[in-house]
Amino acid sequence: SAGWFKKFQYDEVRDSPSDARNVLLVVVALIAAVTFQAGVNPPGGVWQEGDRVGRAIYASQKRAFYVFLISNTLALSTCILVITSLTYRFPFHLEIWAATASIMITYASAVFAVTPNESVRFRYLLIAASVPFVMRCFGYFFKKYCMSENESQIGGQEEVEKRDGQAGQQV
Repeated sequence: SAGWFKKFQYDEVRDSPSDARNVLLVVVALIAAVTFQAGVNPPGGVWQEGDRVGRAIYASQKRAFYVFLISNTLALSTCILVITSLTYRFPFHLEIWAATASIMITYASAVFAVTPNESVRFRYLLIAASVPFVMRCFGYFFKKYCMSENESQIGGQEEVEKRDGQAGQQV
């Protein structure tokens, strides 16, 4: 039943971390390409004539367009985060950062260009784009400060137990 896909799961014995990194890079690159293309060329296309030339046709359905833009932006920014994380300290790391920042700027300008001003509040897109980065930072600080606090409490308890044990042996 559920065992058919176990051979496809990551196995520390069989799979190397570099193979896993390569697979992840390919997957996030594909997702980034799809989400970027969807943002630049929205579903349904753009108006070709009239007073809304160059604006997304899909934007006429405000709620659906919001869902599309926010989820698409969230997916792209998550892919950007994973790509930059997986390529950290690789050769040309700074160039990868510059390229991914440029991609985000290009995406934002394209979304700006095709989205009618009255249909979207762009602060929601900015929030959606920053969510993966904020969550990563929050997780890092939580792990660093909360876990270190717990470890120091555990270490302090071990010292007390050690002193109590030594005091018992001296009596």
